Amino acid sequence: MTGKRYYISTLTDWQRHAGRFSNSHWFSLTPAEAESGGAVRTRPNESTNSNPPIIVIVEADKGAHLALEDDPAFEALPDPFSQRPISDRALAALAGFNLRPGATTLEVSELLGRLHPLLRHRVF
Repeated sequence: MTGKRYYISTLTDWQRHAGRFSNSHWFSLTPAEAESGGAVRTRPNESTNSNPPIIVIVEADKGAHLALEDDPAFEALPDPFSQRPISDRALAALAGFNLRPGATTLEVSELLGRLHPLLRHRVF
C-alpha cells in the first residue's frame, strides 16, 4: 500500500531517494529556476542552480516515507487534512509564494496546483 506526502528538500536529495518512489512530482522553489512541469532550465546562458530547493509530493510505501522522515535533508509537511500549520522553516522555504503565517499543507497544495497541477492534493 502506498501513501502520499509533501516534503521540502533539494533536487539532489530527491534524486538519491527517487528510485524508491511509486510516483513523485516536484517544483523548484528558486523562482529563476522554476518552469512549468517542475523542470530545471538547462538552456545555454541561463543561470542554473544544480541543487535547487524543491517541494515534492511523494507517493511511496511506508518504508520509503520512513526513510525520508529519517533523512535530515527532507522536511515532511503535515497531512493536508490535519489543519496543522506548516513549520516556520517550511514557510521560509516557500517565502516566494506569499503564504500567510499559519498556512496549512492543503493551502500550499492549492497554491502550487495552479503552477503545477500534479502537486494539487487529490483523494480518489
